[in-house]
Amino acid sequence: MAESRRYISQAELEEHKKPGDLWISLQGKVYDVTQWSQDHPGGALPLQNLAGQDATDAFVAYHPGSAWQYLDKFFTGYYLKDYAVSEVSKDYRKLVGEFSKMGLFEKKGHGTCISLCFIALLFFISVYGVLCCSTTWAHLCSGGLMGFLWIQSGWMGHDSGHYQVMCNRKFNRLAQILTGNCLAGISIGWWKWNHNAHHIACNSLDFDPDLQHMPFFVVSSKFFHSLTSYFYERKMNFDSVARFLVSYQHWTYYPVMCFARINLFAQSFALLLSKRKVPNRGQEILGLLVFWTWYPLLVSCLPNWGERVMFVVASFSVTGIQHIQFCLNHFSSSVYVGPPSGNDWFEMQTAGTLDILCSSWMDWFHGGLQFQIEHHLFPRLPRCHLRKISPFVKELCKKHSLPYNSASFWKANAMTIGTLRSAALQARDLTNPVPKNLVWEAVNTHG
Repeated sequence: MAESRRYISQAELEEHKKPGDLWISLQGKVYDVTQWSQDHPGGALPLQNLAGQDATDAFVAYHPGSAWQYLDKFFTGYYLKDYAVSEVSKDYRKLVGEFSKMGLFEKKGHGTCISLCFIALLFFISVYGVLCCSTTWAHLCSGGLMGFLWIQSGWMGHDSGHYQVMCNRKFNRLAQILTGNCLAGISIGWWKWNHNAHHIACNSLDFDPDLQHMPFFVVSSKFFHSLTSYFYERKMNFDSVARFLVSYQHWTYYPVMCFARINLFAQSFALLLSKRKVPNRGQEILGLLVFWTWYPLLVSCLPNWGERVMFVVASFSVTGIQHIQFCLNHFSSSVYVGPPSGNDWFEMQTAGTLDILCSSWMDWFHGGLQFQIEHHLFPRLPRCHLRKISPFVKELCKKHSLPYNSASFWKANAMTIGTLRSAALQARDLTNPVPKNLVWEAVNTHG
């Protein structure tokens, strides 16, 4: 006689969403992932953020079909009562299946080899310019090329964190450490920790670290209530200093982006020197030490302090373009407060992202971020296929009356500045709600 199924309600499932007690539902079957969260390749945070609910769409987005076979050992024996799949989710999962049958997740093209050769060429030219050229202009260009190298290594690190860009995992790890830690000074471990949280909780003001830039930037007046960051596990205080800086954020945005890399350096060391569990911590630290050996040594080879400062500023400023690109995709998009919801995965990903319109010959410049909606829906998909699948995503959005937001690079910049300006003016209202004179009004009302 067949054993009868045991069911739990959604309310009962929601009781298991705290550290030490993490249950999720996948296609109506309930799994206990408490212990697995300690060894989960994507870190514990995604499981913590999606616990207590159905997470099928997120699972499908981040795992190949072969991953389903490993779930049985986590099965609790319970099924989710009244489990239902929305029409949007049905179409989304069908699309993932079709792309898988087409082999798109495995076909990576020759982009990795070309990128590595290009990065090596940029590194050689930049070093040659410093060591073998004596003119100031050559040294300035060398600094700019170094910044451009960091941009390209950033795309490589981004790709290798989402899918295997090399022939096996060991070489993929080598590419991550080489292009991220050794060449760019950014911990790939920190990037994975941060970026996975961003993808899972796209544009949640209190769960998405990519929107938590207090006291320099806020994209919503909701930050004025001193929200708690569940990523950094601290309160983001909107104090007098934050009010002042935010009040002028639409003016300081581009200058700050020129030196945003300093924050990534600091975040990398903060994670690696913390008590958090970091896989391959020794490799990560060694890679950063390599960077902080060769880069200062190269700068020291310049003839005087003026040119050394110029070289560093040039390299930081050029790579600031990439930091701007990261912001364009999300700063002006829809935001919300609270944890991510697995039941409307497709809807939340499309609402919180913005595509950048460009010609195919400019794809190298954007590194795949120009198809941010597609990337967020299919994060395992190699970027060489993002343009190909874009029409399918547009059609699905149109079918279900969902937004598919896109803008040119320049329009996206204007939209970002508009978002920052709107929040800045609201911050000024909190500081000085009544203009004191015509000069104050002219400066602070019109930005």
